[in-house]
Amino acid sequence: MKIHGIKTCDTCRKARRFLTDNEIDHDWHDMREDGLKVATVQRWLKKVGVETLVNRRSTTWRNLNEVERVEAMAEISSAAVLTNNPTLIKRPVIDLDGDILVGFSSATQEKLLAGKS
Repeated sequence: MKIHGIKTCDTCRKARRFLTDNEIDHDWHDMREDGLKVATVQRWLKKVGVETLVNRRSTTWRNLNEVERVEAMAEISSAAVLTNNPTLIKRPVIDLDGDILVGFSSATQEKLLAGKS
């Protein structure tokens, strides 16, 4: 399992603490510090879609102009925009053996616990 996020994100901290407390092995990838590959973001978009992956409540989203927002939501350009602006991605993104989970809801927590056993 690989968890992608930003170390200063409260939700990512909560997710990592949950994984550690429940002794669930995981690899951490900081999207801001370590960067992202366009191919990785394209794979996420293919699995979950742009509506799920883009965080429209983020400060970064609010600071984009209308043209940049259209590009972020356009299927053809969204991977490049998200790769260059990782704070636009809802976090964390968890790659659970090819199954992509976005965010850290109770349903996500249940799925992670189920995968542990």
